[in-house]
Parts: sequence; C-alpha cells; structure tokens
Amino acid sequence: MNTATRLIVAALLASAPAAAFAIDTERADVRDFIDEMVAEYDYDRTTLVKVLAGAESKSAIIDAISRPAERTLTWGDYRKIFMTPERIQAGADFWREHDATLRRISADTGVSIEILVGIIGVETFYGRITGNYRVVDSLSTLAFDYPPRAKFFRRELQQFLLLVREEGMDANDATGSYAGAMGAPQFMPSSFRAYAVDASDDGKRDIWSNWTDVIGSVANYFVRHKWQPQQEVVTRATLADTWNGAAPDNSLKTTDTVASLQSSGVQFATALDDDADSALLKLDGDGGDEYWVGFHNFFVITRYNRSVMYALAVHQLGQEIALEVHNAAG
Repeated sequence: MNTATRLIVAALLASAPAAAFAIDTERADVRDFIDEMVAEYDYDRTTLVKVLAGAESKSAIIDAISRPAERTLTWGDYRKIFMTPERIQAGADFWREHDATLRRISADTGVSIEILVGIIGVETFYGRITGNYRVVDSLSTLAFDYPPRAKFFRRELQQFLLLVREEGMDANDATGSYAGAMGAPQFMPSSFRAYAVDASDDGKRDIWSNWTDVIGSVANYFVRHKWQPQQEVVTRATLADTWNGAAPDNSLKTTDTVASLQSSGVQFATALDDDADSALLKLDGDGGDEYWVGFHNFFVITRYNRSVMYALAVHQLGQEIALEVHNAAG
C-alpha cells in the first residue's frame, strides 16, 4: 500500500477514536485458522495461539482500507501527492547516497534506477512513511473482521506467520501499513517470501533498515515479473479526429499493439516495434482528459500496486528525480 492512501486516511481519521479488541482465539473462524496452520505447516499450536491472542482487531484499520486513494482521487490530485519538490529532492539525495548500490543492482538486473527510486519514493518517501501498525494486528483485523477480503488477508496472515518462523523474527516486532505491507518497499508477506533477497550478503533479508536489501528486493520483484531492460514504459498520446477505437477502460493489461493503436487514430511516438504490446489509457488530469499509451513495462509496475495512476506516478517521479540528479551533476 502506498503513501497516498495513508495520507488521505490519516486526514479523515485524525480525530476519530480508535477502537481495538483482542483477537478471540476461541472464535470458530480463528480456531479453524489455527487448526489449518498446525495441520498444513506443522506450526506450533501454543506459539500460534499466543501470537494471535496478543493481536488486536482495530476499527481504524477497517476504516482505512475502505478508502483507498486510488479510488477516491482524480489523477490530477493523486499526482500532486508525489510530484512535489520535497519528494523529488529526497529522491535525488537517496540516489546520490546509494549511487554505487543502485548502479550495481541496476546493472545486474536490468531494472532502471529511475524505477527503483520511483517505487521507494511513492511507497514510503524513502523510508519516512512506512506505517506504524503492527503487521500482526493489521492482518488479523482484516483476516477475521473484514469479510469483503477476508480470504486474501487470511492467506497473507498465513504467509506472515511462515516468514516469521523462517526468518527467526518476533511476530510483534514487524510494523507496516494498515494492510500489512512491510518495510521501505511495502511488501506484503507473500511478496516478502517470494521476492525479498539478501542483497547485502549478511545472511538476512531486512527490508526495514538495510537499504541494499530493499533496493535488491524491489529489483528482484521486477525481474520476476518480466521487466524488459531498456524498454519504454509509457508515452503521452493524442486522438486524431478519425480515431475509431474503443473507449479506454484502464484495464491492467495490454490489449493492443503499437500498430493497432496507431491505425485506429491514436497518435504517439515510440521506438518500439509495431507488434509491441500496448494499451490506451485515459486519466483525468488538472487540464482535462489525458491520454497515454502504456507498454509492457508499464503494466509490470501495476503488478506492484494494481492501479494505472500508481504506475504513472512511479514512472514520472523516477524521471523527475533522474533529471534533478543529472542537472545537479552538470
């Protein structure tokens, strides 16, 4: 989960009292979850009951997840959250501070530095806003007291408990967003288990305080989702008077090719081949409708957060930071 959502929710809930209740381990659904963890993963029952009994279900978490910024803001408003001088400068400072690490990991993986710094900047403002909820509270609340997505969050609670055991962590120590996203890259537990790496070779996967592991883990996420090195991400487009294509629905997949979009009257510049996967996007910017064409790599970004606004914000922030770094270097 990203910074936009947390900022909006914080403003809405700042004055509201936050109710919290201990998880009842005698509840039927909680007992079923415990039985499943013991049977399928040989989890120690006593340890598990202790962890869940110490978790709290919090109304603030349910309130927060009910108001995702990507569904309540226009692109123009959403963009303003991230494209600020402060965040761009922080990104440039981060780039310069970790230049050697960024260059090494980018060279090894093919994931551009712009994308790496864009993701970390949008997600947590370079570690400034990572969330103060205990992950065990967030996931327990949503697993047992949020029916719309209970199935998903029970899986994530399961993954969290497994990674706690694998990594030798204290389940009460991990903090993150209201949705259970952890550390500087805001990985959900399943993403941590699948994609986090020990890029610093110290024997641990630390996405909270080890920036080498953070950068390496983000890069690995993109590699595993088939990022194409040195390929275009997205480009601005206009519609010709003769445009006769379908109205964009901003789905999270490529539905056309460069050639098919251009032949329908979508006007844009690209060095990609005619058969490159593409999709027309429509966003409500400050100046009215904006049209963009997203390519394969754009939709790889949406695997990190399933929103076209998010992907465009990551791309644009990374580009602005790169410009700042290069201009400062002369």
